[in-house]
Amino acid sequence: MIDIGLNLTEQQFEGKERDVLTRALDAGVRQMILTGGSVEGSERALAMAKKHADVLYATAGVHPHDAKTFDDNTAKRLRALYADPQVIAVGECGLDFDRNYSDPQDQYRAFETQLALAEDNELPIFLHERAAHTEFIDVMKRHPKLIDRAVVHCFTGDKEQLTAYLDLGFHIGVTGWVCDPKRGNELREALQYMPLERLMIETDAPYLIPKNLKPKPKSRTNEPMFLPHIGREIAAIMNVDEAVFFEAVETNTKRFFKL
Repeated sequence: MIDIGLNLTEQQFEGKERDVLTRALDAGVRQMILTGGSVEGSERALAMAKKHADVLYATAGVHPHDAKTFDDNTAKRLRALYADPQVIAVGECGLDFDRNYSDPQDQYRAFETQLALAEDNELPIFLHERAAHTEFIDVMKRHPKLIDRAVVHCFTGDKEQLTAYLDLGFHIGVTGWVCDPKRGNELREALQYMPLERLMIETDAPYLIPKNLKPKPKSRTNEPMFLPHIGREIAAIMNVDEAVFFEAVETNTKRFFKL
């Protein structure tokens, strides 16, 4: 199994990284991709990946929440990160109009610049979209050659949104949101229409711990060791044999990120 979205540099994991990785490996999660959400975070993710070169990789990008900080120096530092072979994708980048921590115009500017960096460096894109579905698609339609190597990370939408992404050619990343009996119903319904060959799985740890874990963990901190639980949940929804499911999503991930 491969976890395509892990925030191992977050404070919740400080000083616990080795134990988190050991538990993940024991659970059958063989490789993990660390999410870069800022320049500094991307640099830390790469440094951590280099300590575990056979297990960890990193993305490098600026989350839309931090788009207001994006300038020429940001782009320069990102280019330097993309030169390292353990940085395997641009992102996390995209649009987030839910709370607008950065002005929408700053988000558009940072997003477009990172898409250009993905084109220049011939890298996949690790995308974030929240409360900006139509606007996000409008941007990506201007970059049709990138869509085939773009994954919408942590998809939590409904059937209509999923269909719109699939029709354009996106890959989809699904987290433990699907395990939430209160918030995950629309996603569970949508996944019944999900083609297996376009799917990847992730934890987004330390966030989004699966709500239906039994026994319930004492800590609310999500970990990559819970990825098998998420995968089994999705396989059941899609009515796919578990062995077939896990082999397929791992194959998708290796092909997409060229692992």
